[in-house]
Amino acid sequence: MTSTPVPADLLFGSNLVAMVSPMKPDGSIDSAAVTSLVEHLLSTGCDGIVVNGTTGESATLSDAEAMELIRTVKAQVQGQAKVIAGVGTYDTKATIAKAREAEAAGADALLLVTPYYNRPTQAGVVAHSRAVADSTGLPIMLYDVPARTGLALAASTIVELAAHPRIQAIKDAKGDLFEAMTVMARTGLAYYSGIDELNLPYLASGATGVVSVVGNVVADRNEELIRAVRKHDLDRAQEVAAALIPLTDAIMRTSSGAIMAKAALTELGVIPSAAVRMPLLESPDEDLRKLRAALLTIATPVP
Repeated sequence: MTSTPVPADLLFGSNLVAMVSPMKPDGSIDSAAVTSLVEHLLSTGCDGIVVNGTTGESATLSDAEAMELIRTVKAQVQGQAKVIAGVGTYDTKATIAKAREAEAAGADALLLVTPYYNRPTQAGVVAHSRAVADSTGLPIMLYDVPARTGLALAASTIVELAAHPRIQAIKDAKGDLFEAMTVMARTGLAYYSGIDELNLPYLASGATGVVSVVGNVVADRNEELIRAVRKHDLDRAQEVAAALIPLTDAIMRTSSGAIMAKAALTELGVIPSAAVRMPLLESPDEDLRKLRAALLTIATPVP
């Protein structure tokens, strides 16, 4: 008997946020601020929270901190949103260990970035991804972000990996819309926009949802965008997307998404500190001025 596939919305959500990791000025994790941020995300319509991703400064989190973040977020969401844990590294053995630890900590799904720095072949990426998928019972979202990893997933690699029963989605931060549409047509893989600047064209091309950095601030606007596209209301979708341009520009096209999302959340009073860990530095004044102006544009609903 063949089981009926579970819709991607139920496994990962559709309006996902790549959550920042709130920190105190001394760089330690601020658990109270994590609680405040999760409450904010849930209240603004987020149905999937990516913990320990790039925006969460995963590269500078200890394993203990990463697992504690998963447990904290999982306990707080109480089933209102899926918790997707970033576990990818450039070491297959270490990634498998992280995947198992994340599963034990309560993650609902895993985000698996393409191995970085050592730049394996496409066959190596397939072997790595399958080994991780075989080590866990959780659904997996691949993460294709060549600007950070130095290695793009080939379309043929994505199609091959889509045959694995636990590899069920991809966060696409590559920006090749034609390739995305081609792979969507050839597989049942759920696609998620991993580029805030291109959320509308990805959704219009058939993407299931978004994994958004800007969503830390305006998950409600992303929810409206997704809803408009699903209703085939292109005019409304374009209005919502256009209204988000100043904020998306300020967060994604200045210093760094993690830096600017934290700055925005601090400006809004959601978290008390915009602290980041070196080598990241907090926003310079010129970026903050641009951000503050952009935040004024979201103070009122889209007409």
